[in-house]
Amino acid sequence: MPKKPSLENSKRTIVSSFDKLRPRAYRLADIRSLLDQQREAWKLPASTRAPQLISALEQEGGLRQVKLRPEVSEYREITRYIWGACTPLEIASTIRESGYLTHGTAVFLHGLTQQVPRTIYINCEQTPKPPQDGPLTQGGITRSFKGKQRASRYTFQLEGSRYTILSGKNTKGYGVEEMVGPSGETLRVTGLERTLVDIVVRPAYAGGLYQVLDAYKAARERNVSVSRVLAALRALDYKYPYHQSIGFLMERAGFSTKGLKRLRALGTDFDFYLDYGMEDPDFDESWRVFCPQGF
Repeated sequence: MPKKPSLENSKRTIVSSFDKLRPRAYRLADIRSLLDQQREAWKLPASTRAPQLISALEQEGGLRQVKLRPEVSEYREITRYIWGACTPLEIASTIRESGYLTHGTAVFLHGLTQQVPRTIYINCEQTPKPPQDGPLTQGGITRSFKGKQRASRYTFQLEGSRYTILSGKNTKGYGVEEMVGPSGETLRVTGLERTLVDIVVRPAYAGGLYQVLDAYKAARERNVSVSRVLAALRALDYKYPYHQSIGFLMERAGFSTKGLKRLRALGTDFDFYLDYGMEDPDFDESWRVFCPQGF
């Protein structure tokens, strides 16, 4: 007589399935969805619910619940269920359903630095906003960059890793691609050219200007196309003249003069700033860019 479907009888099959799945980090909703999809294959009765499945897998020792603790009390902790040798990058990929890895994390994943970032950045785009009214003015630029860059406080900690959620402008996921991470994870991350733009717009999220310059030097060694970086900048459609900062950095990184001509052709109509809150900065007349002393 065949065995009646039961969770106990199906444990071995379910454990085998979880061993093969990636990513290995799950929201409660993910486990519910997986249960609905695999109920027949796992030979589970219709009465089996996600909490029962979670409890059974926790008893087997393969699944454990973790809580990402917010650094600021106004935010709630985030609960995830992880299976086996789950990496921080996999956990980060589940923090927001539409999110993707960005800035310093993307720099590392694209091999533009050997430094393993302590903070993992996840971008969750805002809803579309109407374009800013009014023309760009020198006074407006100066006021915006005089103070320190606003930094996200939406940061969580878990087992020695920090996870910071950014609320970036709506780009409809421009330049985001899937890639395989260092431990075989499938990750959504900004592409190389978009990453090079993002870290100029928010250098603090890449470790600071010297790390940004190092990333540009590594990109030059890989023959990254200036035209493709420029195409990414145009698609992202920023109001500020970030092409001046990109040109300045590319020149310092050793990109060819021929490639830089396309950036120069966009003009240098304003004095611009390489970073926020610089005290007594130097000024590069060629690109009309303020930069830290000695940079």
